[in-house]
Amino acid sequence: MGQKTLEFAVGRNPEMGVSGRPTASPLAPFDIAEPEFDTQKMLINIGPQHPATHGVLRLVCELDGETVLSVVPHIGFLHSSFEKLGEYRTWNQIVPLTDRMDYLAPLIYNCAYVMSVEKLMGIEVTERCKVVRVICMELDRIFGHLLWLGTTAIDVGAFTPFLYAFQQREKIYTLHEALTGARITTSATRVGGMMADLPTGWIEALVDFLDKFPKTLGEIDHLLTTNQIHIGRTQGIGAISRTDAINYGLTGPNLRATGVDYDVRKDRPYYDYETYDFDVPVGEHGDCYDRYLCRMEEMRQSVRILRQAIARLPGGPINVADPNISLPSKTDCMSDMESMIHHFKLITEGIKAPEGDCYYAVEGSKGELGMYIVAEEGSTKPVRWRVRPPSFVNLSVIAKLAEGHLVSDLIMINASLDIVLGEIDR
Repeated sequence: MGQKTLEFAVGRNPEMGVSGRPTASPLAPFDIAEPEFDTQKMLINIGPQHPATHGVLRLVCELDGETVLSVVPHIGFLHSSFEKLGEYRTWNQIVPLTDRMDYLAPLIYNCAYVMSVEKLMGIEVTERCKVVRVICMELDRIFGHLLWLGTTAIDVGAFTPFLYAFQQREKIYTLHEALTGARITTSATRVGGMMADLPTGWIEALVDFLDKFPKTLGEIDHLLTTNQIHIGRTQGIGAISRTDAINYGLTGPNLRATGVDYDVRKDRPYYDYETYDFDVPVGEHGDCYDRYLCRMEEMRQSVRILRQAIARLPGGPINVADPNISLPSKTDCMSDMESMIHHFKLITEGIKAPEGDCYYAVEGSKGELGMYIVAEEGSTKPVRWRVRPPSFVNLSVIAKLAEGHLVSDLIMINASLDIVLGEIDR
């Protein structure tokens, strides 16, 4: 299966414990007599306007001193009704809604949505389009993990990794802008292809990023992986067993950190992922530290996939050659009446779909991302559109993970889940 254990992934570090993980140095015990106090429980709110909640999330915490007794997450502050809005828009008009869900990895959502529509309509995209979409999705996997890495480092008290991570994210922003004209709201895909082919020099810029990125990632690794403060704040914190992780529906790095080797790219491959040579990093302890290690290694594996995708990138058209699906070129539109008619009908009416429904899942940066659509015969809009967002499912476990930990640990646990509220509230 191409599984890679985290012990092997960080085995180059000299300060390893018996389990293959670096361990924090034990503190000398203090002989302090604890006075007796009459205590009572206290309710506090963390968020929704709080940087440590990583979005407009409200955590209602019941505390005994600084120990968390229970946590109730309150969501809905960012609710945008994307799924309902999609029922009043043509298939291609929905694309801009998808990158607003996870604006930290927008190209993955762009691709996942149109892939579900293409499955419903029986559309087979070109080989060039497949590889380009793989490149977009793996690039944004790194993009999303870098934001998680930088902001989580701040939560643990380290500022330098944040600067290093965001310096690399800026380079991906530049690639986004060159490809789509936008940095965050990419809207890059279309049913049957892409909004445009790769611009001249884009692959060369991507190769330059891939050549330099691993060095910076190694520097962040050096700063955090064996850092005693980081280890003390993450090892044994927010641990969950394999069985509980599966029962809660966790996916992505949060699930794989428990030792469950499940990755949609391997288990239900799409776009020829089964032909790419890459490993799926898995942990053992299911704590914040293993979730950190999983994402660190996933970025290295994405670099491997990107290099392979660049090497196999074929020529040819990027959009399907069907005038009922793809817009004609501007030259054809301005010089050929039939092309003008096709352009007019596609813009005003949209693509017509057969009756049916389908669910399509990809491996997003935060876990399994599923798109479910329902269409009537000849409809140019979905009757229903529902999203299986990984962050929404992953957030449900926070109450279990935080119980019995300190408030400061709750901040670390929340960060380790890597949530984005645009996708949770959608």
